[in-house]
Amino acid sequence: MILLLVLVLAAAAVAVVAERAITDRRDAGQPLDAAYFAAGSCESFAPTAGNRHLTVFLDAGHGGIDPGGVGSTSSGTAIAESTLTLPVELDAMALLRSDGYRVVVSRTTQTTVLRLTPADVDGRLLTLIGAHDDVAARDVCANLARANVLVGIYFDAGGSPSDAGSLTAYDADRPFSQQSLQLADLVQHDVVADLDAQGWQIPDDGVQDDTQLGSYVGSPSSGGIAAGAAAYDHLLLLGPAAPGFFTTPSQMPGTVIEPLYLTDPFEGTIAASALGQHVIARGIASAVEQDLGG
Repeated sequence: MILLLVLVLAAAAVAVVAERAITDRRDAGQPLDAAYFAAGSCESFAPTAGNRHLTVFLDAGHGGIDPGGVGSTSSGTAIAESTLTLPVELDAMALLRSDGYRVVVSRTTQTTVLRLTPADVDGRLLTLIGAHDDVAARDVCANLARANVLVGIYFDAGGSPSDAGSLTAYDADRPFSQQSLQLADLVQHDVVADLDAQGWQIPDDGVQDDTQLGSYVGSPSSGGIAAGAAAYDHLLLLGPAAPGFFTTPSQMPGTVIEPLYLTDPFEGTIAASALGQHVIARGIASAVEQDLGG
């Protein structure tokens, strides 16, 4: 099964790369705030065909010195989340632009979104405040963009190679929670359907409230940002404001998808392939277009 998967992905890669070469328009990006965001981050891209006068914000999870989750392909090649979310984001951007949407992306290269300060970095790692502020910067970007919807693109990592499946999250505590749930349902359905259309049979872990997923681990006894992180109980990208911890929440319906586990070699192989990335992007673009009435 794994050998067949590798052969299929290799055969499809040429066509996908050719399509990317045609649709990729990264040179047209307009930075929204070059002083606040890192170079290559928070950029706006105009439609390439028509104009629906609607804006989509896409976030490629992690980036720069933050690799995100790590795993491996079936051949043993090490893979990192930040290098795989980016091509999915850029593919989805190209598809949406070609259908008349303005798209703002969190990043266009391997960088953090926030322009980092010394307080954000500890050696070659983000500090807790740095990790917090880099995610918060994605919401700042989405709000500057006046986006109609937000989609965060991430991958999952588990404690066992047998952990597998696709899930999509939304936040139930926002005033637009029903719109977020609608978007999450569409994204989960379309991405899983497109993955399964390739014969990959990815487990459908469904749509989940982000309080089941958490944000990142903090220590209540540590005080400050760590205590705030421990008590927040939401995905920072989707969740509400919290006094003393988070003041710039997103102002539009949003969802986060984790379509594959990088720690499952079968799913990791798909995530690392041009075809797998394009299939996920196509599902995201299709779901967004349905949600916005396109």
